[in-house]
Amino acid sequence: MLASCLNSNDSQLGTPAPSDRQSVHNTYYVYVGAESADLIHRVKLDANGVSIDQTTPVGEMAVENEGPHGLNVSPDGEFLYMTTAHGVPDGKLWKFDAGPDTLVSRPILLGNFPATLDLTPDGLYALIANFNLHGEHVPSTVSVVYTPDMVEVDQIPTCTMPHGLRMAKDGLFAYSLCMMDDQLVEIDTRSFQVSRRFSVSTGAEGELTDYIAPEVMTGSRGMTAAAGGGGVQITGMVMKDPTCSPTWVQPAPDDRTLYVACNKSNEILVIDRADWSLVRKFETGRAPYNLGISEDGTVLVASLKGAGQVQFFDAGTGESLAIVESTTTVTHGVALTPDSRYAFISVEGKGAEPGKVDVYDLRSFGLVGSVGVGQQAGGIVFWRMEPLG
Repeated sequence: MLASCLNSNDSQLGTPAPSDRQSVHNTYYVYVGAESADLIHRVKLDANGVSIDQTTPVGEMAVENEGPHGLNVSPDGEFLYMTTAHGVPDGKLWKFDAGPDTLVSRPILLGNFPATLDLTPDGLYALIANFNLHGEHVPSTVSVVYTPDMVEVDQIPTCTMPHGLRMAKDGLFAYSLCMMDDQLVEIDTRSFQVSRRFSVSTGAEGELTDYIAPEVMTGSRGMTAAAGGGGVQITGMVMKDPTCSPTWVQPAPDDRTLYVACNKSNEILVIDRADWSLVRKFETGRAPYNLGISEDGTVLVASLKGAGQVQFFDAGTGESLAIVESTTTVTHGVALTPDSRYAFISVEGKGAEPGKVDVYDLRSFGLVGSVGVGQQAGGIVFWRMEPLG
């Protein structure tokens, strides 16, 4: 039997930190993956603070860490999707019934080291960036999975080390980044083809028209070359070290703009979706990694992975509103509540240290509470909100 079918309500690895109980008027739930512990935790915030609501072991290889990496929830909240990325090498997509957190079916193989995933608004398709962390620096793909049957129907060639995939609210386009090629890639969800590319290289931001990705496939036997043995064809471009190293793209709630985190240059780019141009960019703390934006469109949140901090911005102007220290090191994921009240931040920790989930108030930017979870807390996603009582 798959280990992921085993649930535990008693696997609490930490206790709730003090919180302002008077300010919490709902119960909030998020899921977070502990990458080095092969665990998924459901974390709860209510008037009593932050706590672990349920813990589920995941994986099917008893002698190998598989590493839950990317998490997302279907639009109706019925299903939880998870990627594991540290296999032999391989990469898998898992589907759980959210709540009981039991497997719906066996996992399916994707490309190497699948990372971030998102779903179309109808929940029928999942798009997953095959990050290929441990492979050669060659173009990789985005997998397309038909979720009712859990069948991979396509792999879309993008660029090198795709990461940070997010769907626009209109569902017509998905956006991903490539860390080693300094690219933002737009994918048309009606044709499952790349529709536009944008260079995020420092000083050369703008539409990119001279990059042609080969037909590549990734899978459990490792990265393969283009069909017929051809290599990467890049017309008119000289390959060079990335200057931005983008790790996350976040569409604004009104779908007009995209925010891109440049992990290497310590800045956030704001890109206009309609005319595909750079609107502005603003400085951040060290090594911004993941982003989130409040549903009312006012506050942008960035995890500063290299600094062990979280930074809050005015989403309209880019003004820094606050920088706060995480409760441990290596700040990772961002999940915001739909009422624009709280930010849940996953923090990995180092070595045998437990990971943490820190919760911040989006009005005061103060720490509401924190709870310890398994090692290397990474992927995190909001699940649901309920009235207290």
